[in-house]
Amino acid sequence: MTLRRKQNIQLAIVGGILLAIILMTVFAPWLAPYDPLEVRMEDQLLPPCLAHPLGTDALGRDVLSRVIYGGRASLLLAVLATAASMLVGLAIGIAAGYCGGAVDAVITCISNVFQGLPGTILMIALVGVMERGAQSIILALVITSWVGFSRLVRGEVMRVKGELYIEGMRCLGAGHLRIILRHVLPNIRTNIIILFTTRVGRVVLSVAGLSYLGLGIQPPTPDWGEMVSGSARRYFRTAPHLLWAPGICIILLTLSINLLGDLLRDRMDVKQDSVKEL
Repeated sequence: MTLRRKQNIQLAIVGGILLAIILMTVFAPWLAPYDPLEVRMEDQLLPPCLAHPLGTDALGRDVLSRVIYGGRASLLLAVLATAASMLVGLAIGIAAGYCGGAVDAVITCISNVFQGLPGTILMIALVGVMERGAQSIILALVITSWVGFSRLVRGEVMRVKGELYIEGMRCLGAGHLRIILRHVLPNIRTNIIILFTTRVGRVVLSVAGLSYLGLGIQPPTPDWGEMVSGSARRYFRTAPHLLWAPGICIILLTLSINLLGDLLRDRMDVKQDSVKEL
């Protein structure tokens, strides 16, 4: 079996798992057998059975329905936060790499300060002092994640800016905006796409961690991290299905996203050092 065929098979498997999770969350209203918010105290802590394939939680809510709906918040927050971080890091990185000089020195100094701070602790502190909600989570994730994008973009822009054809475009009278949009961005988009993919996986874990600490999505909204920290933590000895159902979903989602990023990097023949965590 050739290397390319092996990569294609791996990509198909990983992409299939990720696509299945995405479709599950998108079509949750049609796939969920019960209302994920419906409380039935007479059915509390039921083990997996025909009526409830993944059992019920301490409030009698169907775990399968909550798992199906729970991926919505995790995926949406992860994609939005990563996209916002990418846009902020892209703008700052282009400004630092293309302008150089004093602009680069100031931005590099600021990014070094943010890079020196413990990201997880800073994220928890920011969410803790702000009003609970999706906006606070996204803002905290952007503040703690933009540096990785900006440093990668800065280095790539500096590399592309030194190419001879960029000098030729300047000699022909091309403006800075045209050079950036038509010649710089197309040459760095591969690394950005791969870094975006790998970062989504990390943000999914961050969102789940915040929910586990009670700082993420607030109940009764279904969320995988909140499901682990709620009934699962109190009843994991007598009702282990409450723990492994959302836990397996978190593992499958993050693993498939990270493997997809690795496979894309191999397929696009991008140097590993250029997209490593900065």
